[in-house]
Amino acid sequence: MPKSKYYETVSRREKCFLIGVATHAEKRREVETNLEELSALADTAGAVVVDRIIQERPRVDPAFYLGTGKSEEIAERVLNENIDLLIFDNELSSTQVKNLEQLLQVKVIDRTALILDIFAAHARTREAKLQVEMAQLNYYLPRLTRQWSHLSRQVGGIGTKGPGETQLETDRRLLRTRIAYLKHELEKIENQNRTQRKKSKGLVNVAIIGYTNAGKSTVMNALTKADSKVENKLFATLDTTVRRLNLGNGKMVLLSDTVGFIRKLPPTLIASFRTTLSQTIESDILLHIVDISDHHFKEHIDVVREILTELNIVEKPTILIMNKVDQINDTLILQEGKSYYPDALFISAKKNIRLDRIKETIAELIG
Repeated sequence: MPKSKYYETVSRREKCFLIGVATHAEKRREVETNLEELSALADTAGAVVVDRIIQERPRVDPAFYLGTGKSEEIAERVLNENIDLLIFDNELSSTQVKNLEQLLQVKVIDRTALILDIFAAHARTREAKLQVEMAQLNYYLPRLTRQWSHLSRQVGGIGTKGPGETQLETDRRLLRTRIAYLKHELEKIENQNRTQRKKSKGLVNVAIIGYTNAGKSTVMNALTKADSKVENKLFATLDTTVRRLNLGNGKMVLLSDTVGFIRKLPPTLIASFRTTLSQTIESDILLHIVDISDHHFKEHIDVVREILTELNIVEKPTILIMNKVDQINDTLILQEGKSYYPDALFISAKKNIRLDRIKETIAELIG
């Protein structure tokens, strides 16, 4: 799989600055929140965040994203503080990346490239690896700059090169050929998954969804005694886990857990992970897990609902579950949560608090 030119194997954690621009469209407070999350992503990727830098300007600069003065200021700090990497919160164009790297003399990536790198590190199954590679190629195709020539060894053969094409055009053709191959392989996997789901016909499918790091895998493990990976990092889980859940009184359902959602989730990722998300799309009931101890939990709920809308499943029967109540010391937060979301269940998967209520609610829904 082609690796990003931005990431190299290093023996130490890379030191980075996080960069955001507050404009008329994206206010400073919103940018600060985004950089807070970007910091967690950078930590998951193995970087050390030295500083978060926000510039306020009417609009982003089409050539450098930042203003010239701010860019020169950052260039000086990069040199003085031995910074290895700049991570921008919003997606950059190939021109902006090229200009910034030439001016600042440091590696430059954006949020999407960072998420793709994390996904590549966490992919375990063949399905996940194919999905990550397709997302990477779809992301880098419009940013192609002569870094993909080695693809000819993977997808070369008759019909992959036209007469008179430049190397860049050839590379683009090779990328599109590779993407078509990956799409075909993922469709085969999805057909296999669909066949397996048909074998379980008659069982209600319940999908666990939620913002990344909300405790979805902990809920899965607590309910089914599964062994899904639990780690206090974003995107610790990429692959789908499916287990049978006994509700009691002879009732059984299939419970699935998959990749978490996040704000500014790149469209290329949603498209590439359709086979994984199909478990959610085709489910009968959704368990929406929320980390109520996170002070941004309302925004996280909105982000998840926006993605469900994009997947055309926002109207699917959904049980809202407020997790991690054991981590809340301020009772006012719980009172506010119950006021805003009166139908939600308030639980702690880690401390096994009110988990039976989840089974009872699922049983009530299926009748």
